Amino acid sequence: MPDLKLLFLQMMVILMAARLMAAAAKFVKQPEVVGEMVAGILLGPSLLGRISPMAMNSLFPAGGLGPLYALSQVGLVLFMFLVGLEVRPDAIRGSAKSVIVTSQASIAAPFLCGGILAWNLYPRLAGSASHLSFVLFLGAAMGITAFPVLARILADRKMMNTRAGTFAISCAAVDDVTAWCLLAVITVIERPEATHTPLALRFGTLVVYVLAMLFVIRPALRRWVPADPPGSLGWFGAAMIFLLGSVCVTEALGVHALFGAFLAGIVMPRGGKLEAENRDRLESVTLVLLLPLFFAYTGLRTSIALLNTVDAWLLCGLILLIAVGSKLLVSALCVRASGMPWRDSLAVGVLVNTRGLVELVILNVGLDLHIISPTLFSMMVIMALTTTLMTGPLIDRILPSGQRDQWHPSPS
Repeated sequence: MPDLKLLFLQMMVILMAARLMAAAAKFVKQPEVVGEMVAGILLGPSLLGRISPMAMNSLFPAGGLGPLYALSQVGLVLFMFLVGLEVRPDAIRGSAKSVIVTSQASIAAPFLCGGILAWNLYPRLAGSASHLSFVLFLGAAMGITAFPVLARILADRKMMNTRAGTFAISCAAVDDVTAWCLLAVITVIERPEATHTPLALRFGTLVVYVLAMLFVIRPALRRWVPADPPGSLGWFGAAMIFLLGSVCVTEALGVHALFGAFLAGIVMPRGGKLEAENRDRLESVTLVLLLPLFFAYTGLRTSIALLNTVDAWLLCGLILLIAVGSKLLVSALCVRASGMPWRDSLAVGVLVNTRGLVELVILNVGLDLHIISPTLFSMMVIMALTTTLMTGPLIDRILPSGQRDQWHPSPS
């Protein structure tokens, strides 16, 4: 029987810390979600556990995290559904070739560099996963761009309709789709116990399911679901049932539930009052209540103290250098090749380096599947926070507000 009093106390403390740190982040011109991420780290062994282990263990006992974990997973499922809703293929029309080439190059370069690094780190910092899964996972984790956090940064700096902002957010959307497809492949490989179906058949079934969702379910939903229904609460309930159904299917296929949530969001109809109302209903509870619980749960698994040697910190710095350097340089070169000026090209390279929340989601999946060790998990969390924190100040330096002009690349 879960201890509800403890759960409610945990939630209250987490939300108080999240709101305080969100206000602090806003004060220093960072997105509020960055403050919430930092709050989660501070409530774990990295700070609270070092100041008062008794307080941390009393508030977050090892045997009392089950309900908190369950709520955080519900929050992640809803969040990934929202991320899928934000992916709009029509947004890259007219510059599709340049966006796709840049986005895939910005994943391929850190993927290859991260894979080479992972090959040398195994088994020193791997979990119980196979060599292949570890290499694929670390490569994929290096190539992530946090679409939602990037959108927040662009909105705060009024860059959503600038040439650099439009290109970066389009690349981030394609990055997200690619990254979650890679993660789906990795989880199928790494979860043979999830089903007794042969691996090849599971891959084939997953491909059939994705194609059915994109080319059968998506057109059907656009035809049958009204954009402006008279009573939208019932339709919202139907959307939640559809979301949970997609989650159940991907879990049954041995793929992580978050891929099913992301895919469900992608195929939902766009435009109209229904989409706006559904998004508003989900965003309020997900972003304010449930995601801070996930940040706290992540913080409880992150211990900076694990980096207790000079070699460990040097390796953490190497991970950061590879993650930033490979993605920034390749992205900037590809954008420059599309005809954008150097200043804007560098700005796009900086923007797509934003890892943020999506990186934390993927890292938790890797830790849950025992692909990476707690030490590497902590290093990667530091990388995710650093790449997110550096984005805003670098953009202000590279592309001051007076030089953010409107631009649209020529059709490809």
